Amino acid sequence: MENKIKWGVIGSGVIARRRTIPEGITKAENAKLVAVFDINPEANKAVATEFNAVPVDSIQNLINSDVDAIYIASPANMHLEQAIACAKGKKHVLCEKPLALSLADVDAIAAAATRWDKVVSEAFVYRSHPQALKVKQLIDSGALGKIKIVRGSFTYPDTSPDNYRLKPEMGGGGLWDVGCYPINYMRTMLGLEPDEVFGWQVIGPTGVDEVFAAQMHFPGDVFAQFDCSTVIPYHVFMEFIGDMATLVIPNPFIPGPNRSLYLVRNGKTKTIFVKGPDTYISEVENIADAILFGQTPAVSMVDSRHNIAAILALFESAKTGKPVRL
Repeated sequence: MENKIKWGVIGSGVIARRRTIPEGITKAENAKLVAVFDINPEANKAVATEFNAVPVDSIQNLINSDVDAIYIASPANMHLEQAIACAKGKKHVLCEKPLALSLADVDAIAAAATRWDKVVSEAFVYRSHPQALKVKQLIDSGALGKIKIVRGSFTYPDTSPDNYRLKPEMGGGGLWDVGCYPINYMRTMLGLEPDEVFGWQVIGPTGVDEVFAAQMHFPGDVFAQFDCSTVIPYHVFMEFIGDMATLVIPNPFIPGPNRSLYLVRNGKTKTIFVKGPDTYISEVENIADAILFGQTPAVSMVDSRHNIAAILALFESAKTGKPVRL
């Protein structure tokens, strides 16, 4: 294998273009985009032309092509079959969140990755970015003191009638689509797993949660709250409140090349500037390094399993109206 990972993309149309993973692949030092597939031939051809890749006409032909890794950008209910097919076809996988819609599916994907010795990782783009690493360093260093409360939000409006995120059977709704981000961010930065959760949801006309509000309790009496929605205007932040200081992250989930963090102590705010690459480059390079050098990817299968367990527990809580222990 050469020093650049050759990538293919499943779902090269609207999802892949909006997520800009193809652009991240083309800009990464250790990657290049080779082939793309989408069920819409016109969208597939357009992406292929834009990024100088080869359009292929089926997932199997993409798997059979000369690529080392495949980015899966299809709806969540397709991830299980596609991730396993890619691993079986000796391709490494970067799969959009959520990785799967059940713990059994996560376990099946993990088993396939182990059986065929392939890197499979869930695509939380912020995890390998310098901004997230700086946030983690500040929290772990004790700059905030003991963390007491964590708050977050991820909302955006997307109600187009053909949007698969409005379909329950395809993993639609706010919690699966964007609520997974604050859950993952909290778990990652605290280095802890929630032991009890409680959730409320507002179900829309198609049967998915349009608005979800959640509370999570972490060991050491750390209390966390977040909201997510696919109907509320764009609103994103994370906030970690310690007994010495508060850290505010205005753009936690899609960090970008130049962002600011705000450390508030004794009523005074210190701005911390963080330089980094374009949002998706570090994610692509992280997976390529895992493939080329055997490094652990930023998001492990165990990590993904914990995140999905928390999501499922929150859905159970919202349905029953009771707290759920993990």
